[in-house]
Order: sequence, then C-alpha cells, then structure tokens
Amino acid sequence: MARALRAALQERQIAITHGTALEIVAAQHGAASWNVLAAEDRAPVADDMPVGEGMRFGQTCPIMRIFDEGIAKEFYLDFLGFHLDWEHRYGENFPLYAQVSRSGLTLHLSGHHGDATPGSSAFVRMRGVEAFQRELTAKDYKHNKPGLKDEPYGLVMTVTDPFNNRIHFCQDTPST
Repeated sequence: MARALRAALQERQIAITHGTALEIVAAQHGAASWNVLAAEDRAPVADDMPVGEGMRFGQTCPIMRIFDEGIAKEFYLDFLGFHLDWEHRYGENFPLYAQVSRSGLTLHLSGHHGDATPGSSAFVRMRGVEAFQRELTAKDYKHNKPGLKDEPYGLVMTVTDPFNNRIHFCQDTPST
C-alpha cells in the first residue's frame, strides 16, 4: 500500500519518502504509527509482494489425535493444567474436536480419523520449563513422570499422552 501511495503521488508530482508513506498507511488503519500497526499484526500485505516480504505466520496449533475423551481430558486438563476453550461435534454420536490452551500454547484434540496420526510429536519453545516440570512432578500422575534433559539446544521436558503423542517442552539455551 505504501508503494502504491508513493507511485500515485509521484504521478501527481508529489514526492514523499517510503517512511512517510508507511505512516500514512498506518493512519488509514487507525494506528498511531507504522511500528504500532506492524506490532499489532494488522499491517496489510500486498498480493503482489515478493515471497517472504511482509509475511508473518500466526500461531501454530498442533492437532493431537485422541481415542478416549475422558482419558484425554484427564491428561491435558488435570495433569498438564490446560484450559478447555471449546468443544465441537458435527452431530450426535460424532467424535470430539476440542481446543485446549495454557500460557500462550494452543492445542487441538481430535477424535476424527485422519485429522492427525497417533504417535506424533510437537516441539514447544517456552520459558519456565523447570517450574513446569516441578508442577507436573508434584501431581504424582501415575502414567507420566517427566524429567528434564539437557540438550545442546536447550533444557527439554518430554511428556507422552495416553495416545502416544509426545510434546517436547524446550527452554532454549541462552546465547553466549
């Protein structure tokens, strides 16, 4: 949009900098500045923009295949401490599709055949992995006793759900 604005003004013999064009675009979107608009993830992306420029991915949301709703809720809600955000079924006697979340991490749980493969893995970067591990250990959940493993890339705690899906919670090693 900033490039189009500059081009349109240039045709009218009005020259502005690219930075000024960005600020005008931000004002058109109700933001105090281009930096605010970009930080709020509302910055427009042109259809003709080169691949990778201006592109930003949103939140990743792994889908975990489940086979028993009660056991899944015991693991994800009671043990891991996630919150049940919502549940969905296409009709009576249909499998569950649900969203659970905690501290910025969102997972989808699906009983639908084909949505995900049992035994999958998700790698989650986080802060506070040691405190999370202490919290889980204190629950003394008989099916899972997660430990910490010091890897070259960070401190990792792996939990395996009752359906053999693994979640690797990793706190990155600080750069030196």
